[in-house]
This record gives sequence, C-alpha cells and structure tokens, in this order.
Amino acid sequence: MADSRLGSYLAKWRGAGAAGPAALPARQILLAGLGGALALAVVAGLAAGTGLPCILGSLGASCVLVFGFPDVPFSQPRAVIGGHVVAAAIGVAAVQLFGPTWWSVALATGAAIMAMMALRIVHPPAGSNPVIAVTAAAHWDFVAVPAALGALLIVLVGLVYLNLVRPTRWPARW
Repeated sequence: MADSRLGSYLAKWRGAGAAGPAALPARQILLAGLGGALALAVVAGLAAGTGLPCILGSLGASCVLVFGFPDVPFSQPRAVIGGHVVAAAIGVAAVQLFGPTWWSVALATGAAIMAMMALRIVHPPAGSNPVIAVTAAAHWDFVAVPAALGALLIVLVGLVYLNLVRPTRWPARW
C-alpha cells in the first residue's frame, strides 16, 4: 500500500509532459532586453549620482517581467510596486521582531507570499525582498529605499518605454 502511494507520488516528479514555451520573436526579445537595461540604468544611475542605495537584486527580476512579459498580471504597476513594498515591509518587520535568523527568513517569506496573494499584488521577484531584508538586518528605510523607489522607477520607465515601442497600451490595469 505504502509502496504504491510512494510510486504514485514519485511519478509526479516526471512532470505532466506539457510542451515547452513557444519561441519569441527576435524583436520582442531585443526590446525586452533594452527596456530592462534602460530601467536598471535609471535605477543604478540614480544610485551612483545620489548615493541612495536604490539597487536591489529583485529589481532585475522585476525587469524580466515588466519588459519581457508586460501583459501578465505579475507585471502590472499595482503588483510591481505593491508587491515590493509589502514584501519588504514584512521582511523588515520580521527582522525587527525576531532578528536575522534562518527561521525569520522563512516566516517572512511565507507571510509575504500570503500577503501578496490576499492583496492581489503578487509580484514573484518581490518574494526575495524578505530574504534580503532579514539577511541584511534591514531597518524601515529599506521599504522606501530601495524597495519602493526602485519599483516605482521601473514602473515609470515602463510607462514611457513600453508605450513607445509597443502598439498596445501598458499597463493593462492599475
């Protein structure tokens, strides 16, 4: 009995056999890369020019979604900004309450996932913000800079760039 359940469970690991993603047009790939580079140039340039620590690793992943897949729900401004802010705040709250422990990283990340889902602001790259906040023992200013500022700059670049290079509007929704 247990062997058949284990075998059935392990069979799931083979996957469902779905086809891989379709190849994207070269123009779409090029425009996505240029948009991401432009957005991070703005963020990194601001950091270099002002000394503000507005670079955050998760912002690179945000650029993949915003510029590579701008029409999906995860790439809409509400999700990008809201996801980064909420997840960063949960990470800071965890480190302030529990310290920079392995279990506070786990607790904060799980709580951020639940909060983003409940608030309908799921932005997968923001899921790394609690990890960054806890391991860096971040303070509340981390929520504003780099999380909120970086996300806002990506959205602003997205508004200008995506509406210049695409025939359709961005965002699909606020």
